[in-house]
Amino acid sequence: MRYDFDKVNDRRGTCSCKWDDAADPEVLPMWVADMDFQTAPAIVEALQERVSQGIYGYTHVPDEYYEAAINWFARRHGWTFRREWMIYVPGIVPALSAIVKALTMPGDKVLIQTPVYNCFFSSVRNNGCEVVSSPLVREGDTFRMDFDDLERKASDPGVKLMILCNPHNPAGRVWTREELQKVGEICINNGVAVVADEIHCELVYPGHEYIPFASVSEDFQIHSVTCISPSKAFNIAGLQIANMVIPDPEIRKRINKAVNINEVCDVSPLGVIALTAAYEKGEDWLLQLIDYLKDNFTCFKRYCEENLPDFPVADLEGTYLVWMDCSRLGMTSKDLERVLVSEAKLWLNAGTMYGDDGEGFMRWNIACPRSVMLEGLDRFRRFVEKRLML
Repeated sequence: MRYDFDKVNDRRGTCSCKWDDAADPEVLPMWVADMDFQTAPAIVEALQERVSQGIYGYTHVPDEYYEAAINWFARRHGWTFRREWMIYVPGIVPALSAIVKALTMPGDKVLIQTPVYNCFFSSVRNNGCEVVSSPLVREGDTFRMDFDDLERKASDPGVKLMILCNPHNPAGRVWTREELQKVGEICINNGVAVVADEIHCELVYPGHEYIPFASVSEDFQIHSVTCISPSKAFNIAGLQIANMVIPDPEIRKRINKAVNINEVCDVSPLGVIALTAAYEKGEDWLLQLIDYLKDNFTCFKRYCEENLPDFPVADLEGTYLVWMDCSRLGMTSKDLERVLVSEAKLWLNAGTMYGDDGEGFMRWNIACPRSVMLEGLDRFRRFVEKRLML
């Protein structure tokens, strides 16, 4: 079956954060990380069947849920984990907050690689810990890890935890096995546990391969916690479902306690149904989605090369989030976000949302019909032309 990703779906008036948060209905939102595509029909059908029951009480998470997740990762990614290692939660952010609470004490330090997903900062700081940044290094149209800096930061006795973004949001990197190997060795040698946020793991483009951090070695597996969810890949973030995979029983016990302290131990019956359907019946839809997103990025980059040569974009190996250098405009990222909304009717994310190392950059969400993406690019081009003529 062929799926139509060119279809424009009207999301205004649906209580959509992405589409209904702007006061001006003319604003085109290409910011928050959800897609403008309808999810896989198999998920919709499973949800419709469940909704038709008409009763939505507390849910029991069935065997099929665990089997679907385990079989998916074993088959698609060569990583086998056990049911007892899994703890379900409503989302990745609640998972991160519970993990930080469980594995650190207030005043401890947590290592991250910036620019990076903004909720890493809040999950660390809300638990009374200090963020330690190891900035990624820009090389042409891509980014790499600074392993010397990472090792120097990890050797600080106050650093107890590292949160790894794999694939990386917003730099678009899909870390190689060799890169993950170095991260693991540095962290283990310095007594630093690794928390791998792998929510974007299914959105990886041809020529690149998602490697679960925990799959690199048994040593890495026992010294890490992996956070996974089908929410990004299948556009079901609002259904609030995710899992932590925690092989070490003592660490798992501590995190489970933190999950209960934070009171994020219950999930929606619809989230359970959606995850199971995604992993059991959604693969063909996902493969076609990846092809469409890859073509979107190819089109996006070509447009920028032809019309916006002073605004280079990072190569996209995974995710649907494009990182653009907008320093040519001489504005702070925050000011540019504000002015784009008011003047160009275009909403992008300011780079500094992802840390100080994001200054001068903007993040685009290209998970939309190509016609919508091109309209956003046209609005940005016209804004640039006007600004640079001032």
